[in-house]
Amino acid sequence: MASIKTNPRKTGDPSCTVVWRSGGSRTGSWCRETFDDATQAERFRDLVNGHGQQWPPGWVKGKGFVDPDESPITAAETFPAYAHAYVVLLTDISDHTRTNYTRFIDNHMIPWFGQMTVSDRGAKITRDHVSRWVLDLRHGRSGPLHPPGTVRRSYAPKTIANLHGLLYSILQSAVEADPSLRDSNPCAHTRLPKGNDTEDDEVFLEPGEYALLKTHVRPDAADIIEALVSTGLRWGEVTALQPRDFTFASKRPTLRVQRAWKRRGEGGTFLGAPKTKKSRRTLVLTSAQVKLFQRLCKGRQPTDLVFTAPGGGAWHSGVFHAHRWKPALDAANAAGLTKRPRIHDLRHTHASWLIAGRVPLPVIQARLGHESITTTVDRYGHLLESSDDEVVAAVEWAMSAAATERDFSEAA
Repeated sequence: MASIKTNPRKTGDPSCTVVWRSGGSRTGSWCRETFDDATQAERFRDLVNGHGQQWPPGWVKGKGFVDPDESPITAAETFPAYAHAYVVLLTDISDHTRTNYTRFIDNHMIPWFGQMTVSDRGAKITRDHVSRWVLDLRHGRSGPLHPPGTVRRSYAPKTIANLHGLLYSILQSAVEADPSLRDSNPCAHTRLPKGNDTEDDEVFLEPGEYALLKTHVRPDAADIIEALVSTGLRWGEVTALQPRDFTFASKRPTLRVQRAWKRRGEGGTFLGAPKTKKSRRTLVLTSAQVKLFQRLCKGRQPTDLVFTAPGGGAWHSGVFHAHRWKPALDAANAAGLTKRPRIHDLRHTHASWLIAGRVPLPVIQARLGHESITTTVDRYGHLLESSDDEVVAAVEWAMSAAATERDFSEAA
């Protein structure tokens, strides 16, 4: 509940400050408004209590109830300015991610919200605006500020969820920074499209299907394809491998993932830390993998790249896809392969093979470098059908034991 604190001023006159936590929760941000006399403070305190520990609608901090026409909307309140400023000040993202966020705002938000405000004044963003925006993204419709004739494609539920998450964070920042600016987030209760009514994004190859694909891969790309599918490493991880990442002279040879290719905000790539903390991981190697990597490391310096393009230097993903991966897929499809996997699907294929071999999901999580077991379960849990027989047997055993115990009790 809001309360009043009386404090003396330098002039000797007292001041009355109404203080409360936003929303009345223990974790809500502290809010305060100061008055010259106790009567005004008491009236304002009652207004705050009557509006659920929120700033009274129409009240401007330090000014009181102000007619919107008398208080011009500042440029900082407009969605484009506030959203861009929010991204610029984020401290826990890479330059590449910052560039992507800015692009998302420009391409997927401003055409809808470009003339609106993040505050509760003027043309404010409402739940209805957010819902219409989500529907437009889902059905490939252009926004109100797009030029006439703009053609857009529909977006998958996952992409929409990512964009909605960014919009939510922008508007939540406005709420938390100053509740008098905006007292609630219009994204809070949006019902997002579900992805379970669409085809799976991942493609999983059976061993025979991979063997068919590999026969059509050019010789200078065969080793990297073999490394990708046999380790489950990401493209940016496997192409960053160096001889110093391997330990061959031990009872159990290993590979240590210590770096990956990262994108710069202004373009280009550099070697940096892996994707997440758990992406720094150690993988045990099979005898076949030891032979493969020993051959590739032979004659190289510890900090040389293990996989290099024909002209030297690191492989560029776009070049590899266009001149190695796509031709191999085209030939494999013509030879009878019915699937069209991406390069990243070799990682999914590796996981599916581990699941088929009854490797526990926590072990798969560690091998793939997932930050959370939830990611592993969500992505590969549906492949656990091979355990159906064990589940049925366990349930039948339990039910049978329970029935036997009941019959024994009844007989007694």
